[in-house]
Amino acid sequence: MIQGISHITFIVSDLEKMTSLLQSVFDAKEVYSSGDKTFSLSKEKFFLLNGLWIAIMEGQPLKEKTYNHVAFQIKEEDLAEMALRIKTLGLEVRQARNRIEGEGQSLYFYDFDNHLFELHTGTLEQRLEHYSQVHEK
Repeated sequence: MIQGISHITFIVSDLEKMTSLLQSVFDAKEVYSSGDKTFSLSKEKFFLLNGLWIAIMEGQPLKEKTYNHVAFQIKEEDLAEMALRIKTLGLEVRQARNRIEGEGQSLYFYDFDNHLFELHTGTLEQRLEHYSQVHEK
């Protein structure tokens, strides 16, 4: 049976650039670096992001940008600070999609290898509640 998410792995062209992103934007803590040794497919690093294991492995970047993404929940009052961190790294911010009132705010941005991340201020429960209210009208 599924117990939860074990880890998320991103294939990146430059481990150090992605390390900078993970530490600068997400305050992730590096807990492992393979260096020149490889126990997996290529050089890799592991991070903890609020208890979530994030792995990055050296490889070919994504060829194109898509809407496939990983979303992290943040507090609404942290949105401006997170936007500044992203801007400081020179990352591309994607325009947020149209939203109904009350489902939370999102900040979308691409990393150096075309992975899309979302910082979201809402919860699933809030979104479902607001969706049901819209459907009742």
